[in-house]
Amino acid sequence: MAKVSTSNFRTGMVIDLDGELYSIVDYQHVKPGKGGAFIRTKLKGVVNEKNIEKTFRSGEDVIEVRVEHQPHQFLYLDGNLYYFMNQETFVQIPVEEENVNKAEFVAEGQVCNLAVDVDNEQVLYAEPPDHIVATVVDTRPGLKGDTAQGGSKPATLESGATVQVPLFINEGEEIKVDTRTAEYIERVTSN
Repeated sequence: MAKVSTSNFRTGMVIDLDGELYSIVDYQHVKPGKGGAFIRTKLKGVVNEKNIEKTFRSGEDVIEVRVEHQPHQFLYLDGNLYYFMNQETFVQIPVEEENVNKAEFVAEGQVCNLAVDVDNEQVLYAEPPDHIVATVVDTRPGLKGDTAQGGSKPATLESGATVQVPLFINEGEEIKVDTRTAEYIERVTSN
């Protein structure tokens, strides 16, 4: 953690405010006709995803936190701990359930992103990739005449998540899902 001046702000930079980590989404230098210059910022919480706006005096020092996103493979769930493995060093890292975003989309063997505070070597959160391929384990059977233009029905994936899929999707089929919106994208066909 290094102190950095507000004049060095850049989009995506992570700073520590009262023990909470925030990423700078937008910032603007303001020089009013009267008084000192200031920086108006829009911040998004790294862990809590809370959006706030904060104003800093020009030249004020804040603490910058280096956060890296590292790919790790999900191995297994033990109680409320999710175990991820670094695929280069084979080191296993436990992550508490409350720090796993969209846990319903995390399946065994899947490569997820771990956000790590590099200075403290602490895992902030884990999340699945934006798009995953998953197998449908439970849904109503498709009927003759069901088309892509029809309606939708709920389907349970191997990870336990439930998404709405077109009527023609059956159990055992693989589908592509957007984990950000929990929406069906397409059916995956094997060649």
